[in-house]
Amino acid sequence: MAKTFYTERDIEDLVKQGVLSLVVDDNVALTDLAYTRANKLGMEMVTQNDKPPAAPERPYIAQPVKKVTAQKSAPVRNVTSSLPPSDKHVLHERIHAAVVAKLGTSVDPKLLDVIITRVLRNINTN
Repeated sequence: MAKTFYTERDIEDLVKQGVLSLVVDDNVALTDLAYTRANKLGMEMVTQNDKPPAAPERPYIAQPVKKVTAQKSAPVRNVTSSLPPSDKHVLHERIHAAVVAKLGTSVDPKLLDVIITRVLRNINTN
């Protein structure tokens, strides 16, 4: 089936003929100006959805929002405060080895050590 296109001029002609509603479906297309003009002239457009013809499809916006209730998580325990200094070094080395295994040589080792030290220090102060 062929698609029917309506321009601003077509809308004006329809209103002059007394047509006050237009069925808009998959086989009918309105230009932006035609859509605007139809609204200004009070033409009712019967459609399945209420979006302008040029509006992009955004299913991530159109989906209903699920209500999420805040759940209290278990308190974070201080991992490094109970470790002796030698175990802290072992933990640092394990983290370093895991990051290098995951990211490879794209990480600067000195920068990685600084980041790990800061994170472990922040965990220790909580």
